[in-house]
Amino acid sequence: MENQFGIGWGTLALINAGLAQAKNRSGANWFLLSLLLGPIATLIIVVWDKLPEQKNLSQ
Repeated sequence: MENQFGIGWGTLALINAGLAQAKNRSGANWFLLSLLLGPIATLIIVVWDKLPEQKNLSQ
């Protein structure tokens, strides 16, 4: 049973990383944060507004 819980928690962290990237936030940071916070991180990501896109300055 614990193995299924871990798989679900990891899957949620991956989903949260994708949600964070869709809102112009760091997917890697949110993946790690989601491993700690789980569904609370999901709530935070969903509630927060999307960040404006950053311009590429290396042109």
